[in-house]
Amino acid sequence: MSVRSVFRWGITSIFFLSSIFLIVGIGYSDILPVTEYNGQDDGQTETNLMKVKHLETPVNLKAVYMTSYVAGDKPLRTSVKKLADETEINSIVIDIKDYTGHIAFDVSVDLLKKFNSAIPRIPDIKDFLKELHDKDIYLIGRIAVFQDPLVAGKRKDLAVLSKTTGNVWKDYKGLSWIDPGAREYWEYILALALESYQIGFDEINFDYIRFPSDGNMKDISYPHSKDTKKTEVMKNFFSFMRDGLKDSGVVMSADLFGMTMTNTDDLNIGQSLESAIPYFDYISPMVYPSHYPTGFIGIKNPASKPYEVVRYSLDKASDRSSTTPQKIRPWLQDFNLGATYDAKKIRKQIQATYDAGFDSWMLWNAKSVYTRDALLPFWKEEDSQADTGQI
Repeated sequence: MSVRSVFRWGITSIFFLSSIFLIVGIGYSDILPVTEYNGQDDGQTETNLMKVKHLETPVNLKAVYMTSYVAGDKPLRTSVKKLADETEINSIVIDIKDYTGHIAFDVSVDLLKKFNSAIPRIPDIKDFLKELHDKDIYLIGRIAVFQDPLVAGKRKDLAVLSKTTGNVWKDYKGLSWIDPGAREYWEYILALALESYQIGFDEINFDYIRFPSDGNMKDISYPHSKDTKKTEVMKNFFSFMRDGLKDSGVVMSADLFGMTMTNTDDLNIGQSLESAIPYFDYISPMVYPSHYPTGFIGIKNPASKPYEVVRYSLDKASDRSSTTPQKIRPWLQDFNLGATYDAKKIRKQIQATYDAGFDSWMLWNAKSVYTRDALLPFWKEEDSQADTGQI
């Protein structure tokens, strides 16, 4: 049992016994707020039906990202689990489908099987998710949506195409994309979100919910979206997902470019804060300082000024989401790009988030290796919003 679990078990036990002596009626759900999900009857006996516990979203969510490769390797994932045991981290984001198009675990729905896209990188996925749940760790499953070279390679009719050759178009990284207007593919993503919830993820995070942003944009063709305004295509997708998931219990979050908080256009990728926020429970702008252009708000190297960049971006987000401010839950940078990101720089981003009026954040590192000194011990997590950012 983890240190965090022992600590919380002790507090819960004292609270429970005190309640009995005071004859205060407290239900189990008040002590450990969870809901139960029973899998659909597939003809098996009741004892074989899947029964999954789901946690409520933490009010002050503090998450780190874990690739499917790390999640599937027991020695590698131990370091990330220790962060959740011993620091303020209370949530983990795990890849369900990454930029390759591969799904990280075996799937049961025929719609998901037809592309043969499942590679069980996390063979013990259900046991692993249960283990994390037993530690009171909230679980977010990340789906990279329209960047999908696997499906695009198998179904050219769903893909973004080259105008000149008629072949599948590729970006500068050599990756191909699904046309965001391809509704058949929407069904595939919906089925994946539902199955992921049923195996134990509490929340589904949608990334790459946009049109391509780099590559030969003059040679790009969208056979499904055609000339429809890009923001309208994306709004239709958002609405479809909301309608398909609203009765399931799934919590939905969306990753947006950081500059969607400061720009009022769609950045030519179909993303805008106003078009996304009605359809998702949480919006996660990627306000990585290193990703802002030279000269942003007068800063020559934005990566060198993490507090200023994050604070400015989230202040703008607050202004534009004034009726639903706590829907904003940013991705913050824990990787070296443009500057060396030590504990002090990471903590400055966190402090900027709090100072902008938001209470939740997520850390990104593509290798799932995090700066431990930037995180508070779990017993100090209640004081984290008062932190000065000094490490």
